[in-house]
Amino acid sequence: MAESGPFRSSASAVQLSGRLLCWSLAAAMAAAAADASLQPRLRWWGAVWPLPWWFTGLAALAWIVLRAREKAHRTPPQDSTRSDWEQAA
Repeated sequence: MAESGPFRSSASAVQLSGRLLCWSLAAAMAAAAADASLQPRLRWWGAVWPLPWWFTGLAALAWIVLRAREKAHRTPPQDSTRSDWEQAA
């Protein structure tokens, strides 16, 4: 029986972290745009608007680690011709 849920394989973990990276970057840009254009005077805004940038950095770090781990576990092709695998290195 195949596993169900968001963490079916390392590939889906890489995809999930990539999506988290994109969404946190979008939220960070929206927060920065709101801060620059609206200039909110709320007390808590100064502490909240940088949070998506921190999440973006953490998500990028997670994606890098998971992607490197995924590539390290991938086996190269068995044929003797020069492949994309060798060209990419």
